[in-house]
Amino acid sequence: MARLVQKYGGTSVGSLERMRAVAERALRAQREGHEVIVVVSAMSGETNRLLALARQATPTPSERELDVLAATGEQVSAALVAMLIQELGGDAESLLGHQLAIHTDAAFTKARIRSIDSGRLEGGLRAGKITVVAGFQGVDDAGNITTLGRGGSDTTAVALAAATGADVCEIYTDVTGVFTTDPNVCASARKIERISYEEMLELASLGAKVLQIRSVELAMKYAVPVHVRSSFSEEEGTMVVSEEGLEAVVVSGVAYDKAEAKVQLIEVPDRPGLVAEIFGRLAARNVSVDMIIQSSSRDGHTATDVTFTIPKNDLTGSRPLIEAWAREQGVRSVEYDEDIAKVSIVGLGMRCHAGVAAKMFGILASEGINIQAISTSEIKVSCIIAAKYTELAVRALHDGFGLHLPPEPAAPPKASA
Repeated sequence: MARLVQKYGGTSVGSLERMRAVAERALRAQREGHEVIVVVSAMSGETNRLLALARQATPTPSERELDVLAATGEQVSAALVAMLIQELGGDAESLLGHQLAIHTDAAFTKARIRSIDSGRLEGGLRAGKITVVAGFQGVDDAGNITTLGRGGSDTTAVALAAATGADVCEIYTDVTGVFTTDPNVCASARKIERISYEEMLELASLGAKVLQIRSVELAMKYAVPVHVRSSFSEEEGTMVVSEEGLEAVVVSGVAYDKAEAKVQLIEVPDRPGLVAEIFGRLAARNVSVDMIIQSSSRDGHTATDVTFTIPKNDLTGSRPLIEAWAREQGVRSVEYDEDIAKVSIVGLGMRCHAGVAAKMFGILASEGINIQAISTSEIKVSCIIAAKYTELAVRALHDGFGLHLPPEPAAPPKASA
């Protein structure tokens, strides 16, 4: 008998018919002898509808009230799925974030989980119940409803799996697993059978939409095996596990992200601590800065250019802050570009293979694609390019690194002498 956490995304609970299929799958797992916890997202499109209503009411809605409103989407899904499990002969109850006591900080719309009281869950499991948890939400120390940001139901599911010692966290979605790149962009994309936490973390941070980045961080921290699979088939998906036992493929995936904007600070006075100040102000507003490039001083000592990227949806709120700081510090000008994309390659094998970045740059150059900025880590290389070249770049990199080819079988172990 295993303990399972099953998370179902918005498309998986997008109608009563689909919710019934979720209820049947959860009951089938329980009847096979497993303990089952279900986590649900809001019905597909519901969160967007609720947020649109908020902005019809006021152009500047309170973040606290946005969380109160947005959390109702998951509440509806949880109650309906619990009812359907009961209708099919099972024993189920729905729990909201505050009832389960998922404690978070007070960063409305972007809250982070601090702790989970699993006592009520454990009691339900002992009693043979399937607990249906409303994902994406929690409660702060003042009793306010909080939400965990887009994709937060993934984070809820992995956190519950860690808190209850689940054997696996199954993430059910509308795709059959993690692919070498977006199949909608590249027809030759392949499903990956097993991928490391570290590679998945990079892919999630670089724009892959299959798993939310914080859920991967939690899974890696607490060694929770994650099975990404489709709720519309019985096909095995992709296991996200530790890298131990995995073959270090040079490049395992290509990701892209069109949701970032580029900010260029032109002729920043070259003084120690100055650039840290603007990034500190952005951090205080919960704005994540991604790629950062600082050029050499223009005349050897007095000024430098700084380029960085932030999420597009944070740009409008960040511009007044950036421009006020620029005026204070005597920055010559600030330029913005929203018509960009980030394309990236990821793979554990980059750690021990030379020339991977050079090959990437050569592939892009052969397609006439100019690179505006570059960022690297041990297992990834990212380039900023003009958005209009995104699909071309993804396809060229994917096939240029041979990801369209079936993986080579692992070599058999050598016999001992």
